[in-house]
Amino acid sequence: MLHGARVTLRARIASDVDVLTAELHEDVATRSRAGGTPWRPVGVGEPAPYGPQEPREDRVDFSVVERASDELLGVAQLWGIDTHNRSAHIGISLRPRSRGKGFGTDALAVLCAYAFETRGLHRLQLETLEDNEAMIGAARSVGFAPEGTMRESAWVSGRFHDDIVYGLLAHEWAAARPA
Repeated sequence: MLHGARVTLRARIASDVDVLTAELHEDVATRSRAGGTPWRPVGVGEPAPYGPQEPREDRVDFSVVERASDELLGVAQLWGIDTHNRSAHIGISLRPRSRGKGFGTDALAVLCAYAFETRGLHRLQLETLEDNEAMIGAARSVGFAPEGTMRESAWVSGRFHDDIVYGLLAHEWAAARPA
């Protein structure tokens, strides 16, 4: 398990799946903003969207829990891991009642520490919708810098939105970390 000041990142367990599916996947508006693919219902016999998966070299999924209460807060992941270029994308999605309380910033910091210090990655990237002030604030507070705008690259709820690209390099992370 990976510990931050307020959150722990751990492997997904069976009791997480129904909660995450109900609150993150079945919330069509939120899922449409975060998924990058059209929302669709999950049919009987299909794998649960947040169910445990076989280990993969290009992706690591975590459940985010509050340290004080062990309450499930959401998910965090490294994806698109490129071991040759030592880079990856990073993402977080929190349950509605866990948002706006600083958990996302702490989870993002823990995920960065894992990526740089444990996995030896050199570069992290995140993309977020132009109006996602919570993710933009968390990214900036952890040290991510804006790198560009992908104009009208996200189709969400009937219209196109810009995605903002943020990046963070290992040496920037190391310089910003407290001693």
